[in-house]
Amino acid sequence: MRRIGLVLALSLILAPLTGDAEQPTTARISFLLMGSAPAGLTSAFDAFREGLRELGWTENENIAIEYRWAGDSPHRLPELAADLVRLKVDIIIGSTPGVGAAQHATTSIPIIMCIADDAVQEGFVPTLARPGGNITGMTSFASELAGKRLELLREATPRVSRVAFLWNPSGSSPDYVKYTQVAARSLGVTLQPVEIRTADDFERAFASILKGRAEALVVGSGQFLFTHQRRVVEFALKNRLPSIYAWKDPVSTGGLIAYGVNIPQVYRRAAYYVDKILRGTKPGDLPVERPTKFDLVVNLHTAKALGLTIPQSILVRADEIIQ
Repeated sequence: MRRIGLVLALSLILAPLTGDAEQPTTARISFLLMGSAPAGLTSAFDAFREGLRELGWTENENIAIEYRWAGDSPHRLPELAADLVRLKVDIIIGSTPGVGAAQHATTSIPIIMCIADDAVQEGFVPTLARPGGNITGMTSFASELAGKRLELLREATPRVSRVAFLWNPSGSSPDYVKYTQVAARSLGVTLQPVEIRTADDFERAFASILKGRAEALVVGSGQFLFTHQRRVVEFALKNRLPSIYAWKDPVSTGGLIAYGVNIPQVYRRAAYYVDKILRGTKPGDLPVERPTKFDLVVNLHTAKALGLTIPQSILVRADEIIQ
């Protein structure tokens, strides 16, 4: 009887410990972004989840994903970042504004850039090869692509001499306008930079573009403009302005040309960083990467409506042509 009693006592003591040990651990990661869900990012998030599944992570099974959206208010990002720190999430993922807010909120929680413009100049990492600290991921060097977009637009519309450049400071590096102005001077184009910070600025910005007698429009990168892409496309179509964008989505709804990073591929690659970090690699030991896939998309239906003939030199390079 004594032996039976001892066995029962030990069983009662050890049962909770054994039960706890068998509980599966669920990793919690978070996105900290401008805009609102899904804001055109459905394909990107699908690519991210698919990348996770290929690496053995399934949402709502062994990994949970939190989303924090700042809408059109960058000033909300620090509060949202602090909230994620209080929740003790395992990883924070963001683009340039979100990464900046997370960087100020924590030095211990790993932060993945997806995607940030010029991570070194923004002060996120000291070098790409050896980021150190708690930040790594993908950097786009979007400022360099800005000049390339102007070149493509000019190639498609060789008679254009006045071009408006719509950009959002919170989603761009300090050199974003400079690179575009350098390209404009080399092409003999008069550039009209038009800054837009909030959704309330659109009407003023559009009026300024028309007042400046712009003949075409370059739309900058960044999640804010990504979120409001339809509004910009409608303005360009209504005023017969050939337009070029940093991502391909607007071209499917009437934009003329897009050239930029393939966003779903970047999000899929973010899953690789998540996997490495959750399996024990320090973020500072993971080199920052640059995107390897870019999209050049042309809408021939829009070109016809604008009375344009897109040169064969552009069409043969296009990854997608919308008829």
